[in-house]
Amino acid sequence: MKTAESTIQIRVDAKTKREARKTLNELGLDMSSAVKLFLHNVITTQSIPLDLKTANGFTLAQEKALIAETKETKLHSKGYTDLEELFADLDL
Repeated sequence: MKTAESTIQIRVDAKTKREARKTLNELGLDMSSAVKLFLHNVITTQSIPLDLKTANGFTLAQEKALIAETKETKLHSKGYTDLEELFADLDL
């Protein structure tokens, strides 16, 4: 038995559509097939199947952890005014 199909309409700027269509064509896909693949992947993974990263290249969780670790390190670390002071603490 064939399932009923429905239509999805989305609005994107012309440049995004043009560049996406060009990339998809190079991959042998049309826009409709690419969207269908995306939606099937949403169902399969029960998630948004994208690798979402911050501007620094980390996931949001990684970036939050890094910021927290940096703050913690700054709270519990000693600052040095010159290399001699650092080397004295390192017993060099």
